[in-house]
Order: sequence, then C-alpha cells, then structure tokens
Amino acid sequence: MVETRPPLPPFTAETAAQKVRMAEDAWNTRDPARVALAYSSDSRWRNRAEFLQGRDAIEAFLTRKWNRELDYRLIKELWAFRENRIAVRFAYEWHDDSGQWFRSYGNENWEFDQAGLMRLRIASINDVPIVESERKYHWPLGRRPDHHSSLSELGL
Repeated sequence: MVETRPPLPPFTAETAAQKVRMAEDAWNTRDPARVALAYSSDSRWRNRAEFLQGRDAIEAFLTRKWNRELDYRLIKELWAFRENRIAVRFAYEWHDDSGQWFRSYGNENWEFDQAGLMRLRIASINDVPIVESERKYHWPLGRRPDHHSSLSELGL
C-alpha cells in the first residue's frame, strides 16, 4: 500500500496554504515521530549547516532540537508554490535552558513526491536573542489558534 499525505501535488494556492498550515500544526506538537511521518523514507534535508537523510535521522534531529529549544512556538507562511514545490517563510520563538529567549527567522524550500510526502527540505535559519518582553507568541503550547496573527500581521 502506498503511503500518501494529502493534499497532493500539483498544488493550488489553497492546497499549498493547507500544506503549510498542516506542517506548522505538526511542528507545534514538538512530537518528532509525528512530524517525521510527513517526510519520505529517503527524504533529504539541509537545516542550517546540518545535512540529513531519512526519517530516522529527521526524528533524531527533531528530538535534539526540541530538547534544546524549549517552549517552542512556530508560525509558517506560504511564500510561493509551483507544481510540487512550496517556499515558506517562518519565525519561531523558544528559550534555552538558561532562560534566554530567541526568535528564529528562516526560509524553507520544499519538494514533494507524488504521494504528498516531502522528499527535500532546504532550510536557512537565523537566531536573534530577544528579551521575554519582546515575545509575540503567547498561545498555550500546541497548535497556533486560528485567530492569532500571521507573520505578516505581526510585521515579521
């Protein structure tokens, strides 16, 4: 049985935005095993300067990430799409174990197989230290509420 992850390419504006929100929702669970299921078994990643291949490597990476990036909250926004590719911009807030807060800004390029699984993810990310009073993401951990402002609405 072929594993699928709708919506499937080729994407429309509606299905590309849906794919982005589904990814945001999954990442906000901070559940590495759940998030890894959105990627093909041989998915390739570049995340900053780290190169990964396969679900096991992705799951291990996400486990390390969320053990370090505490109280993680993410917003993704569709930037562009075409056929089986989606470009996303994002920002997330987190703090380390010393209590230092950060806002991490980035862009991702995604490529999907015909089953809707991501087979390529290229991410460029920059971390900016912020003080707690500069935080913009205050929803309870988990899914961003539908009424919460987008990146564009927040001026990010």
